[in-house]
Amino acid sequence: MSEHVEWSEPEGSAPAATTAAVTPADAADAARLVSFGLQPKLQPARDQEYADLLRRYREDPPFARLADAVATGLGLIVLEVSPRAGMAVTAAEDSVFAVRMGDYARRTSADGGDRFLHGLAHLAVAAMAFPRPEDLADDGYIGRVTVNGVDAFVRQACRRLEERAAEQGENTDPATDAPGLEAAWRIWVRRSATGATKDARRLAGSTTGIVAKAVAFLTDSGFLQRTGDDNGGTYRTTARYQLQVRDMAGSAAMAELLELGVVPVTDGTPTLLPPEESDDLELVADAGLPFHSS
Repeated sequence: MSEHVEWSEPEGSAPAATTAAVTPADAADAARLVSFGLQPKLQPARDQEYADLLRRYREDPPFARLADAVATGLGLIVLEVSPRAGMAVTAAEDSVFAVRMGDYARRTSADGGDRFLHGLAHLAVAAMAFPRPEDLADDGYIGRVTVNGVDAFVRQACRRLEERAAEQGENTDPATDAPGLEAAWRIWVRRSATGATKDARRLAGSTTGIVAKAVAFLTDSGFLQRTGDDNGGTYRTTARYQLQVRDMAGSAAMAELLELGVVPVTDGTPTLLPPEESDDLELVADAGLPFHSS
């Protein structure tokens, strides 16, 4: 991705013997492909130019290196280039395209402390969508989540954490502004699941409201597709989301969340069962998908 690229010289100059000359048109095509990758809802099967550029990327190594270099210069990491996912990119931490959890939470709530709850919602969606390592490894796997199911999962995780804390004699009543996801899990269970309005609408600050905001963001970003209205809203994963979660699967916070309550699936729907004992992992403050910490 960092290989030097030579531009074509004015007429009369001979191109280098070992490296094919690259024209401004080539650079424009490479940038065009990256721009397609930044439109997550755009499907190659429905855009001929996108499909043609993807084919060129696969068949023309110098062009592929040029496109990779353009992405790198924009602070993007290329996760995959394929017909199923298009040019799937994610933003590096210092990229102008990076979305940070603090900014996301501030757009959704006046309470800055809710940042941790929004981060937890994204972790829970990812954990429920791909509960097993083999699910992430299988390109054909499609995860399914519901808003109410994610909320139930986090509440179960919270209860398990409280049981562990009580067994170990630790404080089970942290301040609401305490940092870290463990505190967020405990705060989550105190928050109303739906809230209450005169017309029975779901409050944005309720836990299902927070999950709904998370899945709506993921849908707008091309990571999820809405499939129905049952259980607060049902969603299926896309190839791009699988790649995104693969990229973040090493998070200790996500591993901890998986260990607390999701078991292997049989029909594509994660099932909640009482978790078994397991060693604790260090929790990562501010962890969230697909965000960078502030």
